[in-house]
Amino acid sequence: QVQLVESGGGLVQAGGSLRLACAVSGGTFSRFTVGWFRQAPRKEREFVASVGRSSGITVYADSVKGRFTISRDNAKNSVYLQMNSLKPEDTAVYYCATDASPVLTTTPDYWGQGTQVTVSS
Repeated sequence: QVQLVESGGGLVQAGGSLRLACAVSGGTFSRFTVGWFRQAPRKEREFVASVGRSSGITVYADSVKGRFTISRDNAKNSVYLQMNSLKPEDTAVYYCATDASPVLTTTPDYWGQGTQVTVSS
């Protein structure tokens, strides 16, 4: 069974930075593509970024390109999301997720519990 645990959320002023971490256990982590998703109040959950088996394979939503950086450390079974130049519209619960495979679908099988990010104006 694959388990994901997020950490690093919090309250930050607009223009500030936060770094989220996702610890993954179970399965063969180095084979997984892992993604970050977020859900703001009264909005649908949306894709933020993903990283393939190597940190060189990354995909970003247009809304975060140039501000967020996703990376992974296979030795630590962890994925990170560095968020810079945060905006109030980045306020959401952030989730990491995976299908425990090299492919990440739009509805991954495994999810973390989420971590709250709040950006004040």
